[in-house]
Amino acid sequence: MNIIGIGYLGFETTKLDEWRSYGPEIMGFQIADSPETDPESIYFKLDDRRNRITIHPGKIDRIAYIGWEARNRVDFIAACERFKQYDIEITVGDEALCEQRGVKELIRFLDPAGYQHELFYAQKWTPRSFIAGRPHGGFICDDRGVGHVVLITPEFGPELEHFLLEIMGFNWYGWGAGKGKTGFFRSKLNTQTSHDIAYGFAPGRMGVQHVGLFVDAVRDVGETFDIVKQHELPLMMTLGQHTQDPHMSFYHFNPSGFAFETIAELEPWQGDPYELNPEKMSTWGHEIVGPILGPSVKTPEELLPE
Repeated sequence: MNIIGIGYLGFETTKLDEWRSYGPEIMGFQIADSPETDPESIYFKLDDRRNRITIHPGKIDRIAYIGWEARNRVDFIAACERFKQYDIEITVGDEALCEQRGVKELIRFLDPAGYQHELFYAQKWTPRSFIAGRPHGGFICDDRGVGHVVLITPEFGPELEHFLLEIMGFNWYGWGAGKGKTGFFRSKLNTQTSHDIAYGFAPGRMGVQHVGLFVDAVRDVGETFDIVKQHELPLMMTLGQHTQDPHMSFYHFNPSGFAFETIAELEPWQGDPYELNPEKMSTWGHEIVGPILGPSVKTPEELLPE
């Protein structure tokens, strides 16, 4: 499948009011106009697209959907046919849902772990429309997508790998350097970052562990770090540089209990001519000062759709 990357992310929360201030004041997101059919949800802009992150009111804090961007209508149609060939059940988004997402067309489907995904093309955008919620250099999305997401799954078997590698057509990057089992994957058209999505194995647990967002400069990482500390928000990891990627970042927990990793590229990603096997997660920093699995990670019974 000719997928660019993650075009948008949706979450459900019990803390809507906290997100309304947290998004612009801490992260620098812009609050966009909500569609008339979804007035209670908060739509955040990270660039000139209509929205990149949406926070919906819910009974529990959880990830609601992951929106993957097909390159164009032709690739979207080809992807739909591929799902049918593999007998993957898909639901076609109606006009109202497409309008909410700001896209031409979309389909919905579940992965073997039970997470909701969407595939779309042609999201609405307006040039030079992004205005950061606070002084901020901006987020890097464009042709690489929003960033990456790391999910926890109670089972990590061949069915999940088959879905990601053979059906979705993702590229395998490798295992992380942590103590657990986390597989990293990236979309077919992604040549700029090591992964778009990762699944971490944790028996009896499920949920979003963190979302990685790329910012324009190291200054944006540092200023966000300072603001997080000033507001006494909980950290997962301090400033540091990962071994596998030449980027600087830190992790802190948002109102929904999963972490945002704020990332600045120190140099372009080196690609993956061979599979790396790092002996440690980071070359410097990234001291773990909070839980690796935050309160967003619960049991499958709590998080799976009814």
